[in-house]
Amino acid sequence: MLAVQADRVMSLAEWEERWQQNRIGFHRPHVNKLLERNIKQVVNGRTGVRFFFPLCGKAVDMKWLADMGHSVVGVEIAEKAILQFYEDNNMSYAVEPVPSIPGAKVYKNVEKSISIYHCDLYKFNSSFEGQFGAIWDRGSLVAINPEDREKYASLLLSLMAEDCRYLLSTLLYNPEQHKGPPFLVPNEQILALFGSSCDVQLLDSVDALDQRWREAGLDFMTENTHLIAPKID
Repeated sequence: MLAVQADRVMSLAEWEERWQQNRIGFHRPHVNKLLERNIKQVVNGRTGVRFFFPLCGKAVDMKWLADMGHSVVGVEIAEKAILQFYEDNNMSYAVEPVPSIPGAKVYKNVEKSISIYHCDLYKFNSSFEGQFGAIWDRGSLVAINPEDREKYASLLLSLMAEDCRYLLSTLLYNPEQHKGPPFLVPNEQILALFGSSCDVQLLDSVDALDQRWREAGLDFMTENTHLIAPKID
């Protein structure tokens, strides 16, 4: 099944174009229900957790977590998404250059402790913000090009602190009916990417086939939620 989408490639420019054209059906105007349902598993009794949001878009989940006293660092290639996040939430921000990445900038709201880096995700690393106690990945692994998954997993693993709790949402559907993105990510591949160094637990499996996907030609879609945590020696 993976072979059907193996050669599918989306350029960064295409993602930016989607934002410019407001083709952002993946954005949700409300806090994600799967995050709400599993937040206790992610926080795990901790306070002031540092969350990482890969390919964050303008996810309202960032403000929701910040309002709870956590801090958030996101990475997003579409500058329009970052600006809309702050505008939509009536939040001020300061802009600073990122000297080690030519052309990159970071947008910071100090009051809520939210920082969003405008850059290529693969140019971000732990030297910028250290490691994180939590990761929320609702639409990132399913959005990256399938050929980049090992590189992506290597980056995410490098950003995980020893007590990190990584909440990951993935999708199952018939790839013959949709070329992606979002891409099919089977549970077996999650284990292949993260299982050697992390414990992987399937927390949730829900029917995600809504009218939009029916009209796109899909006859089923399942959204799975995984909890990934570094193995304890």
